[in-house]
Amino acid sequence: MMVSSAGAMAVARGWMFDGPAGPCGVPLSVPLLILAHGAGAPMDSPFMNTVARLVSEAGVAVLRFEFPYMAARRAGHGGRRPPDREPVLLQTWAETVAQARALFRPPCLAIGGKSMGGRMAVMIAAEVGADGVVALGYPFHPARKPGRVEKRCAPLENLSVPGLIVQGTRDPLGGRVLVDTLRLPSSLDILWMCDGDHDLRPRVSSGYRAEEHLCRAAGAVAGFVAMLPENGNYLP
Repeated sequence: MMVSSAGAMAVARGWMFDGPAGPCGVPLSVPLLILAHGAGAPMDSPFMNTVARLVSEAGVAVLRFEFPYMAARRAGHGGRRPPDREPVLLQTWAETVAQARALFRPPCLAIGGKSMGGRMAVMIAAEVGADGVVALGYPFHPARKPGRVEKRCAPLENLSVPGLIVQGTRDPLGGRVLVDTLRLPSSLDILWMCDGDHDLRPRVSSGYRAEEHLCRAAGAVAGFVAMLPENGNYLP
């Protein structure tokens, strides 16, 4: 009789999984990073696909999911509807973490995401018992509203778990000139991508390459997650 793997079960739930997954009921042997998409692109965007592949190749399993509005778009029911309201996004995060923890029982579980997905992860990391949190292109303020930094920074200032932000130096939602003026906790590390935009992509004239930036970002993320304490906060 064929035993369903945890990875296959994840796909059946509408998730995407990169990494080793044994039979259901057997704890995952490597750390798990749950990664959420940004506001405008789905979980299988080129950016998300590349990061998930590179992080998993570095030894950290990656699970991706979609918020309800994006899942509706995928099913052809949502058109170009905007993101769900914050309570829905946070509830989806909480439910996904609980289900993934029960399914994979990883030795270490980190959460994170691209832009909006990372911001929501920062907000809920402590509540869901994550061992660490990662943000790829953190939106320090809404588009074209640099004066509204305080609200977006509050979750970072109150962050009680280790955190890593990977940010482009010229990110229009929070470049280095702005972020260097902010007071952020010592538990939060920031890796700067030279000349990177909100997708960590540098200009051709900069001499840097987007592929190199993504490789460096993924390596830093995998290294960060791998170094987190193995708390084993999974359901028995």
